[in-house]
Amino acid sequence: MKFLPGRRFVLRSASLFMACSLFVAPAWAAQSAKDFVNSLGTQLVTIVNSPISLPEKREKVLPLLQKNVDIDAIARYCLGRYWKVATPEEQKEYLQLFHQTLVGAITDKLGDYRGVSFSIGAVTSSGNEDSVETTLVRPQQPPAKMQWIVSRASGSEKVVDVIGEGASLRMTQRQDYASYIARNGGKVSALISALKRQIANHSAAQQ
Repeated sequence: MKFLPGRRFVLRSASLFMACSLFVAPAWAAQSAKDFVNSLGTQLVTIVNSPISLPEKREKVLPLLQKNVDIDAIARYCLGRYWKVATPEEQKEYLQLFHQTLVGAITDKLGDYRGVSFSIGAVTSSGNEDSVETTLVRPQQPPAKMQWIVSRASGSEKVVDVIGEGASLRMTQRQDYASYIARNGGKVSALISALKRQIANHSAAQQ
């Protein structure tokens, strides 16, 4: 079992997730979500394109992720119906492990990008979520179309998904987790053990 690599987190998606009940967002909501994504994207691109070392880039990106990405909400969504099956102790441990896994997957790929830029497109809305279309431009590669899913459910705007090139972070991971748990007796503890092994292997590889 593998968590989605950082590149796929940014570049892939499943349009199925946004296929239902989309309508044109109210002007204030559209502008707010657009400004949020533009600000976050600009900060990320500035770090990625900077001449600083990869460890320094990771150090600068980490607080941006913690502030602007609702990692807990993504984690609960990815666990799906098994969230209610998990004990309170398992829920707590799973959230901690998910944070480490997701952040590690993203920051590991920072060195893969150079000279990138992006532009903002249309905004659509469904309930408390806005979908902001963006185009990522990379040297010697075709432009990558993405949708940033921004939620207001927590009381402030936070990214809860990124969709592009046929895959959604949270939808794909939810399917992978459900499949893995089902193959291991329906026990959330099995997934927790797998995440621990993945983090341990990642730490060993970094040494």
